[in-house]
Amino acid sequence: MDIAKRSEHNPLLKPSDLRPGIKGMEITCLLNPGVFRMNGKTWLIMRVAERPAQEPGKISFPVYNKSGKIEVLHFDKDDPLLDASDPRVIKYKGQNYLTTLSYFRLVCSDDDINFSEDPAYPPIFGKGLLESFGIEDCRVATMEDGYYLTYTQVSPVAVGVGLMVTQDFINFEHKGMIFPPHNKDCAIFEQKINGKYYALHRPSSPELGGNYIWLAESPDRLHWGNHKCIAVTRPGGWDSARIGAGAAPVRTPEGWLEIYHGANSENRYCLGALLLDLNDPSKVLARSKDPIMEPIAPYEQTGFFGNVVFTNGHYLSGDNLKIFYGASDEVICGATFSINNIFNSLK
Repeated sequence: MDIAKRSEHNPLLKPSDLRPGIKGMEITCLLNPGVFRMNGKTWLIMRVAERPAQEPGKISFPVYNKSGKIEVLHFDKDDPLLDASDPRVIKYKGQNYLTTLSYFRLVCSDDDINFSEDPAYPPIFGKGLLESFGIEDCRVATMEDGYYLTYTQVSPVAVGVGLMVTQDFINFEHKGMIFPPHNKDCAIFEQKINGKYYALHRPSSPELGGNYIWLAESPDRLHWGNHKCIAVTRPGGWDSARIGAGAAPVRTPEGWLEIYHGANSENRYCLGALLLDLNDPSKVLARSKDPIMEPIAPYEQTGFFGNVVFTNGHYLSGDNLKIFYGASDEVICGATFSINNIFNSLK
């Protein structure tokens, strides 16, 4: 049952609203923003995916080369060695490539409707070999000593979780990869629990196991251990193929509330909720049987990759959980959930 109240102004942001950040490219997609509050405003740290204008019969996309410069690769669509069945990832001679290069852009708003860029906050690009295919899906944990940004580092050899720390979103301290491959969907709890830091993450296994939500603990937010699997996919359900954490869990009197995404074998992405014990977040107290949000709006059903609602950013205002989400891997939208309505859906 879809209980999300969508913004009547959706989509809030679309590719044509911004100018490309990479010379010679065009913006293909805006995706899955992290969310934080700063200076009385709502800020989104969006994943922006760019590529060159496509020529007939060819697929062209940018990558960082070994010297850290962006170069464009070209492939003929009719090359028998090319597998281009997925618009997001292609395979050529056994090597996977992303069809776009992603980086981060910051936008802010006074009303959660009209977002704009501030030139004082420049784009954030990938750095080094482990980010040579770009950086994706930033989640922001707002903590007493700064903002902790977890994000996906993508390269030919790995997909892992990187960490950056900032006080002002202008200067960043890069901490490197904190969860090794294959891993993504990392959300750090914004408060300690019994003196320890906790994070949700999503290791993946192509053989044993699957794409499940795990919990880890840490003394310092850099070194993580005592990993526990807390939620798995459910055969035949809306979350049968893969699941992953959204933004940082919200602390409520009933427990830690986590909004997560799930997808089925048709790659239809929906949102659900997990309720975790306040003192031991490895204990799942409740989980959505049915989605709390599904791709039912036109802009959620058609786009670069259709039938997708995906969130990794929100903030709490009273009973309202204000989320910002990517729709169809192309546009940014807003919606509101009542915390009480989510709890009622879990009963």
